[in-house]
Amino acid sequence: MLRRRFVSFRFLALRSMCGEAASLAKRTSRCAGSAFAIGITIALAAQALAQSKQADQSASGYPSKSVRLIVPSAAGSGTDLVGRMIGQGLSESWGQTVVVDNRGGAGGIPAVALLAKAAPDGYTMLLGSIGHFSFAPVLYRKLPYDPQKDLTQISLVANQPFVIAVHPSLPASSIKELIALAKNRPGTIRYGSGGPGTAAHLGPVLLELTAGISFMHVPYRGIGPGLIAVMSGEIELIMPGLANVMPHLKNDRLRVLAVTGAKRSRVAPHLPTVAEGGLPGFEFNVWYALAFPGGVSRPILTKTNAEVVKVLKSAAVRERFSVIGLEPVSSTPEQIAELIKGDQPKWERVVKAANIRIE
Repeated sequence: MLRRRFVSFRFLALRSMCGEAASLAKRTSRCAGSAFAIGITIALAAQALAQSKQADQSASGYPSKSVRLIVPSAAGSGTDLVGRMIGQGLSESWGQTVVVDNRGGAGGIPAVALLAKAAPDGYTMLLGSIGHFSFAPVLYRKLPYDPQKDLTQISLVANQPFVIAVHPSLPASSIKELIALAKNRPGTIRYGSGGPGTAAHLGPVLLELTAGISFMHVPYRGIGPGLIAVMSGEIELIMPGLANVMPHLKNDRLRVLAVTGAKRSRVAPHLPTVAEGGLPGFEFNVWYALAFPGGVSRPILTKTNAEVVKVLKSAAVRERFSVIGLEPVSSTPEQIAELIKGDQPKWERVVKAANIRIE
């Protein structure tokens, strides 16, 4: 009996020791795992810090060579003039040459696709417009880039106020009278544009949708021929950029009814807005913006944005913009990205209403 009790006691003691050993092993394993996890976290943090320092160093010396500025239009165009003004300002600020690379044709789509494929090192940028960033994604069935994923927006640089202009023979001296006339004569007032999907086409479609009226679209090979057509009386209406009509504001061949922005233009403050003229809530702004390829480092993006803002505040650039009917305007990268994101539903509705699709 005593022997059995002794054996039982020894067995219990052994089992207790084994349990403690197992518990110790688990604790040791957990500690080892925690130490490993902490080590990995420290290593990743160190790597991130090193990368951040490296990025800061690369931004502090940026740019160390010439920068390529792609302009998706021919030399001498409005977009080209804006690009060259911004490029010259950045060249003077950076002490490095900004080389303008004109890539016109196909609505500028190949030019933007070229930017999307460029190295995200800050040495390739593009000056685009609302057409490239907001219109194109809803107009083209197969677009070779996504402005929200493949590009990094830098800043807005300018607004181009658009205007609603008519031939003097049209019995309408205000937006209110134009809308009333269009309701009495649906689909008969002809308006010209620079072609399907251009701002001069989509702007009037937005006006039709907002006012509940209808016009007749007559596309031309550029806004210039369209202006000639309205001044000759071939068509009755056109919605071009203010810069296009500034030489004609004081002649009797064209009657400008209003500007399409939310507020009056500083370039032509005597012109009322469409909202003031009888259509509350209407707004149509054509803007220009700078972009990098997607993936550019934040320090380079921040530095470039600051330089662009500085250039836009200079008296020389503001004066030169005013001469061609443009208004300098800047933004943060986040603001222009949100603008593009918010534009899509609006222009999808306009494009659908006009039944426009470009292959």
